[in-house]
Amino acid sequence: MTTTVIPPAVRPPAGPAHRDGNVLRWLGAYTASMIGDNVFYIALSWAAVRSGTPSQAGLVMAVSAVPRALLMLGGGVVADRFGPRRVVIGSDAVRCAAVLTVAALLFVAHPGLWLLALLAVVFGIVDAVFMPAVGALPARVTRRDQLARVQGMRGLAVRFANVVGAPLGGLGVALGGSATAFALAGLLIAVSVPLLISVRMRETPPAGGANTAPAGAEAVGPPGDPDGSPDGLPARGDASGPHARVPDAEDGAAAVPERPATAWRDLRDGLRYIRGHRVLAPLIVTIALGDLGFVGPLNVGLALLADRRGWGASGMGLVVAAFGAGAGAAALLLAWRGTLPRAGSAGAAALLGGSVAIGALAQVPGVGAAVGVALAIGLLAGLSGALCGALLQTQSDPAYLGRVTAVAGIVSLGLAPLSMPLTAAAIGWWGTGPVFAGSAVVCGLGGVVALAVRDLRRAELPR
Repeated sequence: MTTTVIPPAVRPPAGPAHRDGNVLRWLGAYTASMIGDNVFYIALSWAAVRSGTPSQAGLVMAVSAVPRALLMLGGGVVADRFGPRRVVIGSDAVRCAAVLTVAALLFVAHPGLWLLALLAVVFGIVDAVFMPAVGALPARVTRRDQLARVQGMRGLAVRFANVVGAPLGGLGVALGGSATAFALAGLLIAVSVPLLISVRMRETPPAGGANTAPAGAEAVGPPGDPDGSPDGLPARGDASGPHARVPDAEDGAAAVPERPATAWRDLRDGLRYIRGHRVLAPLIVTIALGDLGFVGPLNVGLALLADRRGWGASGMGLVVAAFGAGAGAAALLLAWRGTLPRAGSAGAAALLGGSVAIGALAQVPGVGAAVGVALAIGLLAGLSGALCGALLQTQSDPAYLGRVTAVAGIVSLGLAPLSMPLTAAAIGWWGTGPVFAGSAVVCGLGGVVALAVRDLRRAELPR
């Protein structure tokens, strides 16, 4: 008779996330990957401009969005079926190999736009599985009561990557052209892979238990196991595996095998889960409305506003920098505090305040006032976004988190960017004031939805 020895569960560290080496390794990997992304897009845009016309360069830069938007729901299924850590490691490895291959080709030849377009498509396909997995990963590296703090730390990493990545990309181009910049991007992405391999993953709690288990009571799998389950089998409670079983109603009864789960069934189950969830469904509507009202004015609209007011490129740069500083301050606040009381109401109030500031931005006369308003927009929108992201993490059952993140990602990365050309066209017809005011109304509707739905309004972050 063979006896199987199950290693004892490892309790996650009791300290805050910013002192947890496991979380810091994950954060280092995420930061390196995001900096590499920023360098990559600088290299891609420069190479595309040098190899073709401006319209062709624009097409190369936009082509990755198509597979990303079309495949992201499937990417959420992949993240939930195979585990977010495996998917992120594989995605970063593929992205690293693709970028370094293109860098090597550019060092020895000039392949033209077709190679850049192919690289952009590969990045879009890989991003479709990478982004949902990245969104699902924090819930597997820390306790639930630390997820809000981790969300703030992640926001700081994004801001840092945005500030550092562009100058690094420009330096790479200046030193050796696009090939050097691509090589730098590939090396930065490569840094994330060994760090992710060293990250330990918590075991997935049973389905439906995401909001019932006491903080700090979750178990972690052995350090060598990426998803908290022995021998690469699906983690306990993961109902999305290909051989998932459902127990009988009576405790201790033999398990009854289900039909083998398919990717299509997993996708439908995920959408059904979101639709029936009393917090997640209105939360995703809130995120969608906030992004739709925010993206157009703060991207295309700001450049047109600066041009019409005579602020110049330097003035627009100050406004953008003020917005970034405000968003960074919001992320720092959440990373420091770890939680905020009445998170649902606080996020809604911040979204409403940010929408008022968006409308006011088109009415201020000078650069100084615009900088102050942009700082307020960044602080309020950043706080609202961080709280919504933290609620998304803490309210979702971990077994569905990849699919939940995928739906939210399609809203932010698929629908919201469509508002940019519409915003530009509308400003041409009606001017900046009415368009910024209309965008503020759309953004504010997100806050109204959050306040109107009782379960979302009363949603709290774990402490």
